[in-house]
Amino acid sequence: MPPDRSETLRDAVGLGLAVGLYGIAFGAAADAAGLDVWQAMTLSALMFTGASQFALVGVLGAGGSAPAAVGSALLLGVRNTVYGVRMAPLLAPRGPLRRGGAAHWVIDETTAMAVAAPDRELGRLAFWATGATIYLGWNAMTLVGVLGASGLGGAAAAALDSVVPAAFLALLWPRLRRGFAEPRVQLRVALGGAVVALALTPFVPPGVQVIAAVVAVALAGRPRRAVA
Repeated sequence: MPPDRSETLRDAVGLGLAVGLYGIAFGAAADAAGLDVWQAMTLSALMFTGASQFALVGVLGAGGSAPAAVGSALLLGVRNTVYGVRMAPLLAPRGPLRRGGAAHWVIDETTAMAVAAPDRELGRLAFWATGATIYLGWNAMTLVGVLGASGLGGAAAAALDSVVPAAFLALLWPRLRRGFAEPRVQLRVALGGAVVALALTPFVPPGVQVIAAVVAVALAGRPRRAVA
């Protein structure tokens, strides 16, 4: 296997394994919200977007209605539609099965890995490898979390909470280095997103600031017109 493909596959599987472990926390949260094993497993298999899943069980666990829970989940899922628009030309899946599978696996991590790849072929490899690893790990760990929720202590829960932020920091950092294409644009996008998210955090429900931070892409990362 060529070094580039080997490195891409290694990074994709490594990230997928780390993020997949976070399914334990969702399984525990689903159990605390009153969902049974099959309900939690169905959410992970069919919804497969962590923020929306946590939003749904969070609202239910707090005593909210089912429509409110579904509305919160849909609101957080909007960003995946934006990702899909970006990923469609890169993946160009053929056939209904591949298109359906690609759409189902368009999440934060698969998009980040695909976009960060140096070329289209490696981007596709990163997307599918990351998606498959996270999907299998997330569903398996959801089951573990539901069945072992009572034994998940505070220290273990805190450790799991650090997995996803650490994974995204690992993805972001190389894009801010001078060796990466357009590092100043990447830095403006990162800082703009952080400012938007932090400014809205005291005023909006959890997760909404993540969607609003997409504005940073339009304001800071928009392409410039070539000067004649």
